[in-house]
Amino acid sequence: MQYNAKAPYVVETHWQIDEVLDGDSIIICNQFTRMKKEIRLYGLDAPEVKLNRKMIEDEEKSHLPAHYLLQLGLKSLYFVLSVAPPKTPVTIITEQDNYYDYWNRQLGYVILPGGECLNDLLLINGYAKAVQQYYCGRLAEFQKLNRQAQLNRVGLYRDVKVF
Repeated sequence: MQYNAKAPYVVETHWQIDEVLDGDSIIICNQFTRMKKEIRLYGLDAPEVKLNRKMIEDEEKSHLPAHYLLQLGLKSLYFVLSVAPPKTPVTIITEQDNYYDYWNRQLGYVILPGGECLNDLLLINGYAKAVQQYYCGRLAEFQKLNRQAQLNRVGLYRDVKVF
């Protein structure tokens, strides 16, 4: 993924992953100040890892039982832990005009030490789906990555057609 330096992005360095909450949310910690904050990954959604309001909505939309969606959510969580475990240094890129979600979590593209974007990896490997709810400037690209994962039946798409 390439970013245009003139585009309205905020780039934050010197952070590391403190905790992986689920397949689409992490807690990061500043390496100097020790300040922590939650980052919600742009443009995608992964199944939940605990029973909550959203799990019930996902159950209705996907027609899959909650206990099965929880298993899918754990697979997504384990994928993130395998590519970006706690203590992984990260750079956060946030679109200036689309900084927070409805729940006031900072949205971000999470860039790993090797330059890979965690958002991309989740979609390419089929552990999250592209959604408009967490809009981003790369949504069209994310939708293509998601469709390719579906067609290739990778990640969660090995087990289900939709989630």
